[in-house]
Amino acid sequence: MGRRASRTRSGSPTRGFQRTDRLNELLVRILAEELERIDDERLGFTTVTGVETDQDLSIARAYITSDVPDDELLEALDEYRPRLHRVIGERARLRRIPPLTFIVDETVRAADRIEEILRGLGPRGNPADGPLDDAEK
Repeated sequence: MGRRASRTRSGSPTRGFQRTDRLNELLVRILAEELERIDDERLGFTTVTGVETDQDLSIARAYITSDVPDDELLEALDEYRPRLHRVIGERARLRRIPPLTFIVDETVRAADRIEEILRGLGPRGNPADGPLDDAEK
């Protein structure tokens, strides 16, 4: 008799990741690889930072960041959506392919802004205080 994965009370496997987590990682890889193949300067240097898929595969939200303006990026991705959807269908071997929605990931910008603020802080924690003189060091 074969071994079965143990299950929690909710009936989900306890093997670590849920199915959607594995699918999300797969979709990140597929989208990133396909975006690399597309030669369109409107995409700039686009990075897929993550994908969130609903449990019922009703939608897949792809979080992206790029060095081009957001509206230009989203317009280009909208044009390539059918191609990306087709590639997901070919590589992921899913019965139902969730429709893609692209969302600009603000996390990277927020992190850059925080880093910029922290760099601006002087050693005393207030940029208005100015640099420490030798006696204060």
